[in-house]
Amino acid sequence: MKNTLFNIDGKVVLITGGYGILGSQMSEYLASEGAKVVILGRSQEKGEALANKIRAKGHEAMFLISDALNEENLEQNKADILKAYGKIDVLINAAGGNIPGATIPPDKTIFDVNTEALKNVIDLNLFGTITPTLVFAKAMVDGGKGNIINIASMSSFRPLTRVMGYGMAKAAVANFTEYMAGELSTKFGDNFRVNAIAPGFFITDQNRNLMLNPDGSYTERAKSVIAHTPFRRFGRSEELLGAIHYLVSDASSFTNGSILVVDGGFNSYSI
Repeated sequence: MKNTLFNIDGKVVLITGGYGILGSQMSEYLASEGAKVVILGRSQEKGEALANKIRAKGHEAMFLISDALNEENLEQNKADILKAYGKIDVLINAAGGNIPGATIPPDKTIFDVNTEALKNVIDLNLFGTITPTLVFAKAMVDGGKGNIINIASMSSFRPLTRVMGYGMAKAAVANFTEYMAGELSTKFGDNFRVNAIAPGFFITDQNRNLMLNPDGSYTERAKSVIAHTPFRRFGRSEELLGAIHYLVSDASSFTNGSILVVDGGFNSYSI
């Protein structure tokens, strides 16, 4: 008899920022495993391209224009998803990122930070997680079951140089994950769980300029990251898929309020 512990066939999985480098890998993989994937994002072109790619392989995917900070937009997304599928099983909050104004370059100090950019980065990463959670968790509660997966970071555990706003937001995302795990479960029962994955260092659109020189060679920051990672390399985006599959599946049914680290040993390594 086939083991169905990790079976996700038929689960309706929403992914905010679902066409980003990490989000697109999750979208394609989960759809290939039988999930009904709903890609949420602001770019019609990118979202439809990914959904079409998934459907061309015989899997199920839907794209909806969405803004993770716009509650009215998210409420409409929720109505459209419930009309199409009748339920929401899993929300993956993958929307996020950084902007240059919220970072502090080596030749600048804390007094040069752009506070408006700082607020924007905190809004995107923190409230871009909180707002979808509150909207879609209500549908989960109405349906009697729900599973939310947030994206934390190495900067959730300790401050990393330069990425001030991003680090503050991701530390708050980790705290929010743990808070919501208790809030949903104690108020609505053990069919609700909230967890997060904390990726180590992967090359993405958000950090490419920090990690790679124009010729593709590593920056000094990238060399520092590699030196502090026992695997001595950056992660490959597909290496997050096992952690995501575990958290999406019922194999993680007693996992709640956890931050699952996928980092090649970065967070545990000292000297």
